[in-house]
Amino acid sequence: MGKPTTLGAYFESLPDDRKGAMETLRDTIRDSLPPGFEETLNYGMPSWVVPHATYEAGYHANPKLPLPFLGIASQKSHVAVYHMGVYANPELMDWLVKAWPEHSLKKLDMGKSCIRFKKTDDIPHALLGELASKMSVEEWIDVYERQIKKA
Repeated sequence: MGKPTTLGAYFESLPDDRKGAMETLRDTIRDSLPPGFEETLNYGMPSWVVPHATYEAGYHANPKLPLPFLGIASQKSHVAVYHMGVYANPELMDWLVKAWPEHSLKKLDMGKSCIRFKKTDDIPHALLGELASKMSVEEWIDVYERQIKKA
């Protein structure tokens, strides 16, 4: 069986113990993001991107792809939230680190843009919804061009 090629197929392929949590996470993000982000399957995971119609240049690493912003994935040992704004904006990262203890008793398990959850019950949906709401498409493009693209 190959990798899913649509959002529907992605969610259908999830194991039963992850499906509900991933669907709730998707709904939380979808309901919280400012207008202009487009939901798609990008890098094999549900993602929200800035479409080429808004940012024609696309992603510098592969201009054929739209500019990525946020993604969620059910990995082998965890659920992951990939938020490029946290990676590129130190103020947003500081906000997340300070807000974390108000929403979770667990230690923040995070890489540069990846927040990992070993147990689906530990996902702080309200916090992730607030995080998703904190950056508009225009703000993300500005941060991306200043901090990441550096053309």
